Amino acid sequence: MRASHLRTIMKTTPAIFVAAILLANPLPHAHPADQVTITVQADKPGAKINPAMWGVFFEDINFGADGGLYAELLKNRSFEFPEPMLGWKPIHSFSSGPPQGSLSIHNVTPFNSANPHYLRIESTVATFGVMNEGFRGIGVREGESYDFTAQIRVSEGSPGVRVELANPAGKVLAAAKVTRLTADWKNHAVTLKASATEPKSRLNLVLEGKGKVDFDMVSLFPQKTWKNRPGGLRADMVQLLADMKPGFLRFPGGCIVEGNVLTNRYQWKTTIGPVEERKLIINRWNFEFRHKPTPDYFQSFGLGFFEYFLLAEDIGAEPMPILNCGMACQFNSGQLVPLAELDPYIQDALDLIEFATGPATSTWGAKRAAMGRTEPFKLKYLGIGNEQWGPQFIERYAIFHRVLKEKHPEIILISGSGPAPEDERYDFLWPKLREVNADIVDEHCYANPHWFFTRANRFDNFPRNGPKVFFGEYAAQSDRIVSVENKNNWLCALSEAAFMIGMERNADVVRLASYAPLFAHADAWQWTPDMIWADNLRSYGTPNYHVQALFCQNRGDVVLPVKLEADDGLPKVAAGGVGLGTFRTAAEFKDLRVTRGGETLFAPDFAGTSGWQLPREGRWETRDSALVQSDARATATAWTADTSWTDYTFTLKARKLGGSEGFIIGVRNGLPNTRVQWNIGGWGNTRHGIQSWLGVQDQLVGQVPGSIEQGRWYDIKIELQGPRVNCYLDGQLVQTADIAVPKTGGIFASAVKDDAAGEVVLKLVNATGTARDFAVNLAGVKTVKPGAKAILLKGENLTDVNDFDNPIRVAPRQLPVQIRSPKFTQPVPANAFLVLRVPVQ
Repeated sequence: MRASHLRTIMKTTPAIFVAAILLANPLPHAHPADQVTITVQADKPGAKINPAMWGVFFEDINFGADGGLYAELLKNRSFEFPEPMLGWKPIHSFSSGPPQGSLSIHNVTPFNSANPHYLRIESTVATFGVMNEGFRGIGVREGESYDFTAQIRVSEGSPGVRVELANPAGKVLAAAKVTRLTADWKNHAVTLKASATEPKSRLNLVLEGKGKVDFDMVSLFPQKTWKNRPGGLRADMVQLLADMKPGFLRFPGGCIVEGNVLTNRYQWKTTIGPVEERKLIINRWNFEFRHKPTPDYFQSFGLGFFEYFLLAEDIGAEPMPILNCGMACQFNSGQLVPLAELDPYIQDALDLIEFATGPATSTWGAKRAAMGRTEPFKLKYLGIGNEQWGPQFIERYAIFHRVLKEKHPEIILISGSGPAPEDERYDFLWPKLREVNADIVDEHCYANPHWFFTRANRFDNFPRNGPKVFFGEYAAQSDRIVSVENKNNWLCALSEAAFMIGMERNADVVRLASYAPLFAHADAWQWTPDMIWADNLRSYGTPNYHVQALFCQNRGDVVLPVKLEADDGLPKVAAGGVGLGTFRTAAEFKDLRVTRGGETLFAPDFAGTSGWQLPREGRWETRDSALVQSDARATATAWTADTSWTDYTFTLKARKLGGSEGFIIGVRNGLPNTRVQWNIGGWGNTRHGIQSWLGVQDQLVGQVPGSIEQGRWYDIKIELQGPRVNCYLDGQLVQTADIAVPKTGGIFASAVKDDAAGEVVLKLVNATGTARDFAVNLAGVKTVKPGAKAILLKGENLTDVNDFDNPIRVAPRQLPVQIRSPKFTQPVPANAFLVLRVPVQ
């Protein structure tokens, strides 16, 4: 547990009182039948763990940079938005009546040609001006100082300029006058000290007297930035990162690396040098503001590649820049750079390596030195592309790989396996990346907690040779993927802890991992859930943040083998009813029979639809002992109500009546996300495919070529044998797949050795509804020394979340623990994550 978290807890509860509560109310011991046995082979260390294994992923999404981590408080400070007055509104005397002046945008003789637009304020009477609304308001704190700067010149007359901070009602919270104005562009600065705390204040620029004044690069920063750097980063948000002790910082994304089109891609060279020369572009996430429409999401690049390298160094993390591979986002335009025109993109990669690591006398090293950094930065990792897929990506990555490995063999290159962890794109890319000898492959997954619990052993049987894994974007989803309902609740965080334990056990394969997205502004976000939430004044870590932090802070040097013996009490066999469906097709179904051994479980005569859950879509009816769906445009499935059948055989006849595809036969419709369907004649009536709903909706498990004829009856059989699904068409086995029974929890454990501390570090997850006693045997340990520590993370309820009013509702707390021998019993509460650090000899 970080000291900052302990301090927060102690502010509300005296330390002696906390200790008294814990000692007087020790963790309850479980019933003997609930005991878990763990044997740690402490004398047989396994794979070495990458010191940078657990890190953070940053992308300018959810106002993560402008309006977030980058501490600039004014929006559209250089008037370069396509609507150049966006964020600015006229003010005049704060009284009724028509405006006594005008606002206009010009680009003649600008302050800087890279950002040529500037604002002209003309006052025709006494007082007239303009206000900036900030990023959903401007947050200021009572007694704190804010630095205002602007490039200003007088075009006509000799008016004065007053700068104000005001609350939404117009009450002035701070004011200062700008003096010594001239007819030439000149940088002016004043300090504003807030008289009250206000999260939604605004900045006023007021002309006093008649005249015309030009303004550009109008800026407002808190003096209290990270390390008090002028024009720097928000201190509280960086502190949350520093407290984690992450091993790496991936930047700048994410989909913004790609851009919706290539002209809007992230180009690192335009993000360095003086801020007034950095050219603004629209943010790729401007096009996908799911929570609220917005026209105002742009990238000013005040936070650029130089600042990212500094930030990585500040928080003790390896920098991990990601560059465009010559492809725009395939979810948008999918625009491609011809292979013959890829050289500038490759040169960008070579120049970036020189910018980061080259001597100050080199071309790009000199640009770094001009920014105040003569000594090189560290650079070990470089990503090529984000989550592209298909042969186009392989063609382009192979060229990058060949050139960069020839010129910079010391750089570890990161490629990608597409946007999902289990689909045809993933299956295509991995073999191709093995062929080109890729270093590390970036895998992404956004799925529900069932997926993470069930896939905790994902890497147990992964190939040990060849490319390694960077699980670079993942987050458990509490509801639909990327929806308003998604919450950073404790169940999601607990499932991520279970999955991370699986990655840690396989640290020889998984070399890097990071949660995503990192930041979200409470009033301006596109995507949930997110690891850290902020408003204009506050920020807090979610339960997911605390899980990530505990892994970062309790990393080890080597993996220790663990043997886990436990009955988690969860279903081992999938159960559920059957379904009949269509996809843009009309069809009829008859002669249904569900059997197990010699027993018939279900055999409807279709005299009616009793026992079926019929969807609203489609035209469903029974006729001639068959169930008919006669709308050839409908996409719908009817399911039986029974959810208890297991290990059964489902047989039926089906006939296509019309439409573009075949039909869908479902099984295992029981517990959430156990459903499996066989899509017969899908994908334009060209293939048959098994699909699963395990965490990722409509997840393709496997495909084979095939089509369905209209008007012909087909004999269909699906066998369920535990996780095995066998699919037959007209007596022939067409497809088979093992589809795991999704877990709603479980027992999970890993162990590592921290050589410097001389400690065995155990991570234990009890994701069941009862407390469990973990009987631990540290095999090969002679002596346990005093000083063992236990850190517990849990919520009172699986739906618990942190928020601005209760930022540590779910947060780590230290437990009193006494471990005197290599064999001991440690109680772990229900639905809890516990870290044990045991000094050994």
